[in-house]
Amino acid sequence: MTNWPYRFDADIPTPETAAAWTQLGLLPTERVPMWAAHWLADGYDGESLVHLAGLHGDDPFDVRDALPGALADCGVKVPGSDVEAAALVFTHLARMHLTGQVGARWVSQRVEEVYIRSDYADGVLGLPLGSTYGIDDEWAGGWDRSPEQLAADIRTACEEQLRQDPAAN
Repeated sequence: MTNWPYRFDADIPTPETAAAWTQLGLLPTERVPMWAAHWLADGYDGESLVHLAGLHGDDPFDVRDALPGALADCGVKVPGSDVEAAALVFTHLARMHLTGQVGARWVSQRVEEVYIRSDYADGVLGLPLGSTYGIDDEWAGGWDRSPEQLAADIRTACEEQLRQDPAAN
């Protein structure tokens, strides 16, 4: 994944969300060992998870090799579809935005990445954040709405994304 927020302590995703990022091929591997350390602190345990938490994160192949075992230690499987993965990822993005960790433009860029990586799955567009696909192009082109209006649309979609996810409430 490109352009992840600099802060390493920004909203640590659940193992389920990390599995969703993996399904979509957008996992920020440099962050995963820190996430694994947080998962250990949250009570997850297992040899593979400890190994993953001990990695530096600078070798994406090491992280990707260790991740399946670590997810298994957490009792997590990779989502069965890109739409299911997108829903988890969008909920995570919405939470990050609404807590002020990332800006609306950054979210719009991630929505575009997710939709493209899902091979343009129609179901992704049916998700509240998925419905904002194209806003990043509008933002870049300065076509019609102001950046403030686009940011408001992203915020509204984030709020709806969290309302539709019972696990997020």
